[in-house]
Amino acid sequence: MCPHLAASTNRSAPVTPSAQGCEDCLSIGDEWVHLRICLTCGHVGCCNDSRNKHAERHSREAGHPVVKSFEPDEEWAWCYPDEDLIDRVPTFAGESPPRHVEPPGA
Repeated sequence: MCPHLAASTNRSAPVTPSAQGCEDCLSIGDEWVHLRICLTCGHVGCCNDSRNKHAERHSREAGHPVVKSFEPDEEWAWCYPDEDLIDRVPTFAGESPPRHVEPPGA
């Protein structure tokens, strides 16, 4: 396990989601497939199956390495720089929506 993911398993406080959908897609009126939440700052971005790949872009630009799935009942996390996955990361209330969030108009 990479050091970024190892650190994420020791989290003691939640991050607050920046939006209930991809923050960047919402601002430009675009769609997404699945959502990811940055475990450093709470930025919610779209996954790499989405057209804009906002979660990975945020990771590169902000230097925040680890995201967690922002999908119901998913507790995995991904480290972009090390391309490493952990199946289960501590999840706090509010870090996953109760249901899949659809883009507006979907």
